[in-house]
Amino acid sequence: MSRPELEVSRWRSVWRQLPLLIGLVALWLFLWDHVDTLTVVTGVILAIAVTRVLYLPPVLLSGRFNPWRGLLLGLRMMFDVVVASLQVALLAVNPRWKPMNSIIAVQLLTRSDLVTTLTAEAISVVPGTVVVDIDRERGLLYLHALGTRTEADIERTRRGVLGTEERIVLAIGTHAQAVAVREEQRARRAAEKGRTP
Repeated sequence: MSRPELEVSRWRSVWRQLPLLIGLVALWLFLWDHVDTLTVVTGVILAIAVTRVLYLPPVLLSGRFNPWRGLLLGLRMMFDVVVASLQVALLAVNPRWKPMNSIIAVQLLTRSDLVTTLTAEAISVVPGTVVVDIDRERGLLYLHALGTRTEADIERTRRGVLGTEERIVLAIGTHAQAVAVREEQRARRAAEKGRTP
């Protein structure tokens, strides 16, 4: 690789890491609860130290954000939280309900650390499901799901996780990830139509 290409790739890497650095500085400022020169400077130094010195898997942002898909993701998250909260509340006060829960493995469509993390967070925010483990190498999420009595309940939970991942990818994923997710979505719909009598 020539020197100009190396310089361009280095600047591209810095540009992609910039939102992470800004987020870490903002977190530092929130922890101190006031903004002054010393707090900002120490926040910047610590953010650079965390991203450069400590071993972390690289967080490569796609540099792509679809505002419409981001809005749909946010609205769907709010809807899911409200509906799941009501369902869990009704189950909690129902004297005849006997808990039947499952640990479910869900194979994600992407291998992006960022998408995997955001999917796990989004799933855990919704009452009734919580991610208990992530197999990063194979792209598997293991989650504890409430009220999974039948195979249909387990499959519905899996579809919900994959739907959340799809919405995250379409909002912030790379173009290649978005294309792959759309193709997988079409294939799944076609398979479901084929199973319908």
